[in-house]
Amino acid sequence: MAVPRSIPTSRLSRFAKLGSLASGVAANILIDGTKSALSGNGWDNKSLLLQPKNIEKLATELAHLRGAAMKLGQLLSMDAGELLSPELTKLLALLRSDANPMPHKQLIAVLKQQWGNNWLERFSHIELRPFAAASIGQVHLAYQENGEKLAIKIQYPGIAKSVESDVDNVISLLNIARLIPKELDIKPLVSEAKAQLLAEADYALEAHFITKYHYLLSEDKRFIVPKAYTEHNTKQILAMQYVKASPIEALNDLAQNEQNQVAAALVDLFFKEMFEFKLIQTDPNFANFHYQRESKKIVLFDFGATREISMQLSQAYLSLFKAGSENNREGVLAAATQIGYFEDGIVDSYKNHVIDLFLMACEPLRVDGYFDFKNSTLANNIKNAGLELSAQSQQWHTPPVDALFIHRKLAGLYLIAAKLNAKINIKALFKPYI
Repeated sequence: MAVPRSIPTSRLSRFAKLGSLASGVAANILIDGTKSALSGNGWDNKSLLLQPKNIEKLATELAHLRGAAMKLGQLLSMDAGELLSPELTKLLALLRSDANPMPHKQLIAVLKQQWGNNWLERFSHIELRPFAAASIGQVHLAYQENGEKLAIKIQYPGIAKSVESDVDNVISLLNIARLIPKELDIKPLVSEAKAQLLAEADYALEAHFITKYHYLLSEDKRFIVPKAYTEHNTKQILAMQYVKASPIEALNDLAQNEQNQVAAALVDLFFKEMFEFKLIQTDPNFANFHYQRESKKIVLFDFGATREISMQLSQAYLSLFKAGSENNREGVLAAATQIGYFEDGIVDSYKNHVIDLFLMACEPLRVDGYFDFKNSTLANNIKNAGLELSAQSQQWHTPPVDALFIHRKLAGLYLIAAKLNAKINIKALFKPYI
């Protein structure tokens, strides 16, 4: 666990922290860029920003700020897997697992503000040292009078109030290095990012989604969804059943057949979310999936990034996957257009590249039998196709926001499957829906 650091709570103090961070990174870029130019190697803002010392500075300071700033940092590095160098992957991991916990005094202030001065009377015992800390809150162990163990997620102070300014300031950081293409109108995405982060900062809303998933999966013996305790929940405190399990990324010593079953269950759940529940938990961070070796059940954590999807969007994706499974280019084009991928005036060559990308992502649906995620070149092929697509900058436009969250979840599941060396019959899992 990282050393406690007091979290800046006022908008001014958070702005000053990000302003200082931006200045420090900009100074590094200026110095190193000048050296590179003088030595005849040119000046590339993107590569200068992504030097390890700048990434480490960004990761450390965003981890200190937590909240929207850190969450956006996580999205930038989200399970990039083999697409990043080992050095950058290691440094960016700070944003996923090494947030500084609140100091004792700040923690007590939050508990009093949310539960009142008699907060200690709620439990027979509550551990004041967290056993987990992440972007928006830290998690503590508590005991009921009957001995039942609870996991209490306590939100860092000032998070909800700082979403707007944090997002704007991090976007400014990205603009320093021109990481956001000028042709891309990101205003709708920024607006949606703010709305999503505000939703994630509402623990009462997350408790609602936990209860909903608990009901939807109550008959599915493959999963455990910890129940939420309404009597203890507020907008900034979430009380859940404590469930002991191992992180999913630590399962490589399991029998391969069992690893296959875990990965297959998660893909199957994705299809259920898309086509039955019309409700999808969009954050595929490895930390959100644990596994009980004894019961052979998958434990699902963190429902803050849950989104409801419309029947229309669900049907459009069903059509897209079906067309992709049949290698039907016209069907993929029609479904992608229905989802909202192509604006008027998009040239055919760009459309064809997007269709190629979708067909590539649907490759596992076309395999009769088991698709080998570990030994597949799928991730690298998609990466190369994406780079080729990005070269057509004059055609860039803002993708549908819901689609971005759905693709994020699916890409994360592919990475989990690769991490588990899984072989899965994806075609068989999808068959019931067609």
